[in-house]
Amino acid sequence: MSYQKKYLPLILGVAIGAGIFIGGKLNFRDTPEKLFTKNSSKDKLNRLIDYIEYDYVEEINTDSIVDVTVNGILENLDPHSVYIPKEELASVTENMKGDFVGIGVSFYTYRDTITVIRTIEGGPSEKAGIKGGDRILLADGDSLYGSSVQGGDIVKRLKGPVGSNVNLTVYRRGEPEFLNFKVKRGVIPIKSVDAAYMLTDKLGYIKVNRFAESTYKEFKKGLDKLIDLGATEIALDLRENPGGFLSIAEQMVDEFLGKDKLILFTKNKRGHVEESYATKRGDFEDGKVYVLINENSASASEIVAGALQDNDKGTIVGRRSYGKGLVQREMNLGDGSAVRLTVSRYYTPTGRSIQRPYKKNGHKDYYDEYSDRLDSGELLDPSKIEVADSLKFTTPNGKVVYGGGGIIPDVFVPLDNSLHNETLQYIEQYQFFDNFIFRQLDLDRHAYDGISRDYFINNFELDDSLVIKFQDYVNTQTRTTVTFVAYHDEVKQYLKAALGEQLFGNGTFEEVMNQKDIMIHEVIRLSKVE
Repeated sequence: MSYQKKYLPLILGVAIGAGIFIGGKLNFRDTPEKLFTKNSSKDKLNRLIDYIEYDYVEEINTDSIVDVTVNGILENLDPHSVYIPKEELASVTENMKGDFVGIGVSFYTYRDTITVIRTIEGGPSEKAGIKGGDRILLADGDSLYGSSVQGGDIVKRLKGPVGSNVNLTVYRRGEPEFLNFKVKRGVIPIKSVDAAYMLTDKLGYIKVNRFAESTYKEFKKGLDKLIDLGATEIALDLRENPGGFLSIAEQMVDEFLGKDKLILFTKNKRGHVEESYATKRGDFEDGKVYVLINENSASASEIVAGALQDNDKGTIVGRRSYGKGLVQREMNLGDGSAVRLTVSRYYTPTGRSIQRPYKKNGHKDYYDEYSDRLDSGELLDPSKIEVADSLKFTTPNGKVVYGGGGIIPDVFVPLDNSLHNETLQYIEQYQFFDNFIFRQLDLDRHAYDGISRDYFINNFELDDSLVIKFQDYVNTQTRTTVTFVAYHDEVKQYLKAALGEQLFGNGTFEEVMNQKDIMIHEVIRLSKVE
């Protein structure tokens, strides 16, 4: 008898016994990959979902249970570790990528009809001949009007593979018949840079609204333009900028810092440190920089402000920033959804963490801190900003800076209550300015044909009667009684900015609003005296 035959009964017996033992420990629905895992907390969660799916008395959508469970787990971590459901992931990814495939129009649903506000300059629709005010009725024969058509359906019909064609049927006021256009879909940028223009002969201005994949290229294009126009100083406006990709912030800082200057470093829970240094490629290393921040400047915005402040490069102007010093990484969960999980903390060059506390009173209080800052008076008085001596740091030139909750500016500018009252914020939030201006413009689009963009920004004045019409429009829409006596001039400015944006685009809104912006005025003053 051979060796194998001699011990075969024993081997079979052990195998069968092991199988009976393991089988007795398993749920009959366990998948193969679970067979040799430990009876851990993860196993418990999987089993519970299985029990609900197969044995619970009523039919339950276990996908929704999983979503709730994932969110519950993440809520016990930190405020910035978040779950992205699969139905939202595409739009989130698109926004951070910085472009999408479409026809290149900004539109407004007016009386159940898609109406073009304006076409994207150089985009597919402009090339095809679409104009502001056109009503898009059909896309490849499918109706785009009527109360039954949802916004998501409209977007899906107008989007498609790059290079593909969509046939649009359009109504244009004054034309006796419908017009037909064949539009070739293309890559449409989602702008990160709202404006890039000269404030004075030497001071350029760049407004960046987020840090997407395309942001650095847009920023560099704007910076080069301002350098060509003679800018030796830059006002970099990061107000209301919630952040984005850390690597994009590093590239932006590199334009201002000299070679081998530390931009930031990150540290994970294992103590692993990664440092990021500037290179010699910066085009504005010798220029002066002003960084504008406020209480909603977060994450990558704070990386830029902190790196420049800690290297004694430029001046930070505004109010204390948001206070987000955590770094997230997006990880796919295998079913089209994803999680953005905090994997490390970042530190400014002096070694300070600007992440504000979040464990004491829960996530709700963390996100409600704006109200706390407003109530404490911090947004109006810099002496109300709370700092801790234990979190004091010193820059190479001896300037004292603080960690523990945002970037504290070098020059404080209080909140402008004339533009930040509840009534104006409500009106702006619900796009009443834009919608009203669209309706007024649609009455006679040729009324502004002879007006240039520069003349509009610097010389054009709206009639006061338009403010009264707008007041009546708001009251009709909200069924309330609102008067603009106390802030007539502010409403007039918003209306002019909205009109300019719909007529000319290309940063006109920012240029008009900046004319009365107290933080912009402060930067111009600093530029003149320094």
